[in-house]
Amino acid sequence: MADYLDRIGAGKVLLDRTPFSFDWTPPELVGRDDELRVLASMFVGIENQGVSGRAVITGPVGSGKTVMTRRFGEDLQRALDGRRRLILAHVNCRNHPTASQVLQEIARSLDSGQPERGFSSSEVIQSIRRNLGAHDAHLMLVLDEVDVLIRNDKGDLIYKLLRIDEGQNRQGSLSTILVSQNTSLIKLFEPAIISRLGESNMLTLGGYGERALNDIARQRYEKACRPGSVDDEALSKIGRFSAETGDARLAIELLEAAIIRVEKDGRGEVLAQDVRPSTLRAASVEPSQIDELGEHQKLVLLGICRRLKKADAVSSGDA
Repeated sequence: MADYLDRIGAGKVLLDRTPFSFDWTPPELVGRDDELRVLASMFVGIENQGVSGRAVITGPVGSGKTVMTRRFGEDLQRALDGRRRLILAHVNCRNHPTASQVLQEIARSLDSGQPERGFSSSEVIQSIRRNLGAHDAHLMLVLDEVDVLIRNDKGDLIYKLLRIDEGQNRQGSLSTILVSQNTSLIKLFEPAIISRLGESNMLTLGGYGERALNDIARQRYEKACRPGSVDDEALSKIGRFSAETGDARLAIELLEAAIIRVEKDGRGEVLAQDVRPSTLRAASVEPSQIDELGEHQKLVLLGICRRLKKADAVSSGDA
């Protein structure tokens, strides 16, 4: 019998790895109470037919933008149950960068049988209208990493979606939340789009503080691990290490790495010495950071990358 396979089951510390996924939505958000209240204020009256909301959320990697929109959407859906039917659609525009792909994802959120090909954008939009009308539903649409779509589409699709009810018998079919790391996102839009979004509907998230990062690590530990299996000092150390960037993702990665380290050793408790900073994580670069560089900066970066293919180090003059 292959005894080594016994490690695949629940470990001495880890019970469920799901809470370490960035796609996991916690039952309560840590450290974002004020921001949630601000976001809710942008959707005042949403319980009434014919009313829709708009929001633009920006902030750095790991500031909780995506998880906040998911938590808000699910909470709002529950709050409106029995008063207004709310359908949630979350589209990551980096995974679906073209207007047609985004529209297909929206259409599939309303009808899983929506064909993938054979329809123009205007036909898909008409299908979305019909589905919302047939189900007397309101769509809460989140476009995550929306700057990718804007660069490909110049904002045309967003403008069409914001005008989806024009010339129709119903109003308030669609609420929109746009999400981006680019704090200057609003500058990418034409005045007509800015006017419809509303300049007051902007919410910028900062990085988390040490205490919030400690609490985030604790929340994930309590959902994923055996009770008492992670020492308080280990959680405090995670908070200190990740506070430099304010990145919740880093805190989660540090916790997961420490747990895996302990599991490999066959121990049943994560101690402070098991938490170690990740030099690889600190040096990582998000694709959107490259996207935001100017043309000259991209050329310099390209020169550096080409040089590093031939050498272990490069000076500013070599690039």
